[in-house]
Amino acid sequence: MFEPGSRYFALETGIHVAPDGRRIAYVRRRFLPRQADLQWLGEVSPVEGDRLDLLAARTLGDPEQFWRICDANDAMNPFDLVTPGASLKIPLPETGG
Repeated sequence: MFEPGSRYFALETGIHVAPDGRRIAYVRRRFLPRQADLQWLGEVSPVEGDRLDLLAARTLGDPEQFWRICDANDAMNPFDLVTPGASLKIPLPETGG
């Protein structure tokens, strides 16, 4: 259902049976990892013009893994993470989803 690098790849799917009998597939809820369970590659300080995809490409080797940086920094708004000069934790890259 999802690409191997997707944050949703490893999630189980469920089936909801609607009142009219239709079977609707859905992805079960995703829980964020606890920071205490993560291993760290290091920290970076974004500069003016940085974006999460650029930081992910430089640090994790894949711009589509930006969501790992979001998860690791407990940000409600991902745009807050690229404030120039802020300290941003970078988790170790993982294989799979």
